[in-house]
Amino acid sequence: MKLLEAIPRRSRGRIVGLDIGSSAIKLVEMETHGDSMRLLKYGVVDLLPDAIVDGEVMDRQLVVESIQNLFESTGVKTRRVVTAMSGRGVIVKKIAMDRMTREEAREAIVWEAEKHVPYDINDVSVDFEILDTDLGPKQMQVLLVAAKRDAVSAHAELVREAGLEPAIVDVAAFAVQNAMERNYEFAPEEFVALLNIGAESTNLNVVHGGVPSFTQDVPSGTGRMVEELQKRTGLSREEAVLQLAGPRDDEGSPAAAVVGAYADEMTTALDRALAYLKTAESVEKIHRLLLSGGGARIPGIAEVFLRARRSEYAVEVADPLRRVECDGAGDDPRPMASMLAVGIGLALRKDARA
Repeated sequence: MKLLEAIPRRSRGRIVGLDIGSSAIKLVEMETHGDSMRLLKYGVVDLLPDAIVDGEVMDRQLVVESIQNLFESTGVKTRRVVTAMSGRGVIVKKIAMDRMTREEAREAIVWEAEKHVPYDINDVSVDFEILDTDLGPKQMQVLLVAAKRDAVSAHAELVREAGLEPAIVDVAAFAVQNAMERNYEFAPEEFVALLNIGAESTNLNVVHGGVPSFTQDVPSGTGRMVEELQKRTGLSREEAVLQLAGPRDDEGSPAAAVVGAYADEMTTALDRALAYLKTAESVEKIHRLLLSGGGARIPGIAEVFLRARRSEYAVEVADPLRRVECDGAGDDPRPMASMLAVGIGLALRKDARA
């Protein structure tokens, strides 16, 4: 497990980001040189509804073959990939530790993690990043990341079964942050909420000064919206998906009501995050909300969040290709840019180069 790092100037290399979601697999190959970013190839393949459930691969052969077919159809030759995990088995938390060197912290982090991780410490993989070496008297602030070891191993093994080499297993929320920070300018005082809307879950990450201040995976996404729409209308799954994805002018329609209920749920999650940050970091407000993921492609979803919000912050569907050269990448990727956010962030990892 690795943590987010910025791409250095005067570096060049091709990196492949592989985002294995519960409803689709996304593949992104990018080349970077200093501040310039170029999308070389990309692809998306849908999965059957029950192929991955609650983060667990139910049809391993189907998922492996889908990954292999995606590489073949896009023509991506690189087999070294950066991939990501999310869900209940991943924990991200800021903690205070005695001030020490990075080498000393590497030795001590396991013992510190034992105080904050609700699993047997022998069953988790742990990584960390020192955020502030002057938190207080002889104290420093550390970002702790822990994930269930068997989940990390299973994820990496799935990638290997597809004939690939998992160079890094990252955290999905950090990948989205990486993509946004490379494509947007955030003011030093801004607290920016990044909401990546997937099929089974939504990654919430509140970022300040390049550092995650609050990270949470909420077990709700487009899949639940589809199910709720089916209950309200009696539509088949395919019909409900089409209705959710289609344009609508009637705010009173069942589809609009379902999206509105989801926005209310996420706004409540944001309110709770802000309440925590007010106590922990004396934060007064969230300044901006950026939506990404497949759910961000739902027509008018930013406006729905604007109506649902209970705080004053700007809301927009993020464009993780905003500063990326896309000429030569084949079909125009911009209509599905928000869906590629995790893959783009993964493909911008400097430490994935061989």
